[in-house]
Amino acid sequence: MRFHTQRKHMIDFLFSVALFFVFALSALIVILLAARIYQSTTEHSSLNYTSRTSLSYISEKIHQNDSDGAVYLGNFDGYEALVMEQKLEDVTYYTYIYACNNELKELFTSGTSGIKASSGQTILEIKDFSMEEISDNLFKFSCTDENNQQASTMIGVRSR
Repeated sequence: MRFHTQRKHMIDFLFSVALFFVFALSALIVILLAARIYQSTTEHSSLNYTSRTSLSYISEKIHQNDSDGAVYLGNFDGYEALVMEQKLEDVTYYTYIYACNNELKELFTSGTSGIKASSGQTILEIKDFSMEEISDNLFKFSCTDENNQQASTMIGVRSR
């Protein structure tokens, strides 16, 4: 009785190697595509960060200080500013939010004499910032960041 043994052919080996390379190439393409999508997502996220964050910050500050005419547009050291008043223990404090030297700044003080706009705390670096009072209880804010991404918002004040 004679047993039949299978002989290995070169084609069997080449098929296995080709299958491995197809799998490796497919895995590499999937990884490269995923990396490109991740990079694109993080770039768009960082581009929107500055302009949208500044507007969210201003919106929250307005809502915190929204009481009986305490939020209005004014001037501070020659710059247009959002002014918010707070009265604590018979002393009136002012919070100014304004754009100075391509920075959005905030300054909290009890008076305005002798205080320079450059002494405010920097919130974010921006390219352009504008504010406008549309009506007695509605403000429009627009911000352009250093990447020329622009965002704007309208914020209503309820206490007026």
